[in-house]
Amino acid sequence: MPSRRDISTWRRLGLPAVVALAVAACGTPDAGLLDVVYAEPAEDREVRLLGPGETLGQILGESLGRADQQAVLLAFQEQASARRMRVDTEITLRFVRDRELRGVDVILNPDETVRITRGPYAWRSSMVRTPTRIDTLLVSGSIDQSLWASLMENEFLGDMPYNDKGILVDELDRVFQWQLDFSRQIQPGDAFRVAFERQVRPDGSMRGGHVIAAEFVNVGKAYRALWFDPNGDGKGSYYDEEGQSVRRAFLLKPLSFRRISSRFSNGRRHPILNTVRAHRGVDYAADTGTPVMATSDGVVQHRGALGGLGNAVVLAHANGFTTRYGHLSRFAAGVRTGSRVSQGEVIGYVGMTGLATGPHLHYEMIRSGRHVDPLAVDLPNGDPVPTEAIDRWSAELTPRVALLESVPMAGGARYVDSDTDAPDDAPGDETDDDRP
Repeated sequence: MPSRRDISTWRRLGLPAVVALAVAACGTPDAGLLDVVYAEPAEDREVRLLGPGETLGQILGESLGRADQQAVLLAFQEQASARRMRVDTEITLRFVRDRELRGVDVILNPDETVRITRGPYAWRSSMVRTPTRIDTLLVSGSIDQSLWASLMENEFLGDMPYNDKGILVDELDRVFQWQLDFSRQIQPGDAFRVAFERQVRPDGSMRGGHVIAAEFVNVGKAYRALWFDPNGDGKGSYYDEEGQSVRRAFLLKPLSFRRISSRFSNGRRHPILNTVRAHRGVDYAADTGTPVMATSDGVVQHRGALGGLGNAVVLAHANGFTTRYGHLSRFAAGVRTGSRVSQGEVIGYVGMTGLATGPHLHYEMIRSGRHVDPLAVDLPNGDPVPTEAIDRWSAELTPRVALLESVPMAGGARYVDSDTDAPDDAPGDETDDDRP
């Protein structure tokens, strides 16, 4: 029978040491015994949601002493600022043995979790990235009311989260923004099909994605767009099957608007001055504060008051084009005379400064010194596929078109090309080299 001193020694050395003594006495131990001895202790998990006015420190204080509480907070701050925590931030407390806190997981957003673990000498932290898999969604349908309604009500997308459907609508709008105004030109009977490459989280939600091929038939006319990255740097663009860019030098519209309140005209009665005069632009009625975008890359020629246009921005573009944006309530930060802006960049916000009866944007386009109708002018296209990339484009074109055409325009959906892209620090995969 072992003495009290023997038992005391075993307690000090711990169970692994006891096993080592047994090995020395008896030879090779049973593998199952070692698995039990060195297994991670079972964890109990408690999930908390950060309440209004509550802090991570307060939650930790319920289970830790002052020193450990401060150590955990410092470990958290090595990965993220406490300002990133919002009401309802999910915090998982991981306990072992008699409610001993072994670790804390703070979910900052669907893609980032700060994991804090107790080591033998200190608390350690890491930023855990949610793993994703890659798949391609093929979906098609016809329009009854709008593209939005068609995708939201698509029976083949019943398991797709609502927000993800919204992302798909936005992506299609972005792809065809140079050819179609989805808010104005779409008609019942129009049809579409799209191949959408997605990054999907384990819970089925989507981290992000982009259209790799799409077709839209508007009033019998088909538009196709195929993604291609000529330089392999992730900064590709969309082209038609002939290798011509679907991107144009100018966007069709500079903002999201309710209606066109006044069109380009050589003779219109001014609503305030009550005189007949040329209206050399297009008025877009929109709510005050609606963002206004530069329709093309350019340089700011003017930023400030401009007669009846009130607060206005004037941009100079390539090929002799100039655009004007009038009646702005305010200007976007960083927009100054001489600064460069990119197509789609916000330059100001809708207002009713100058001679205006209500909030709207007055938009003008000037080519080689003459005003032209922005809604009717034939705008130049972007650059075609570069000559040095033609062979690679041709090799990618056939399978990309075949993929798109594999789903009928009449309506359908399926997923293909499943892949994985799990980071090394995916939850559950991390190693704990500092385990006591």
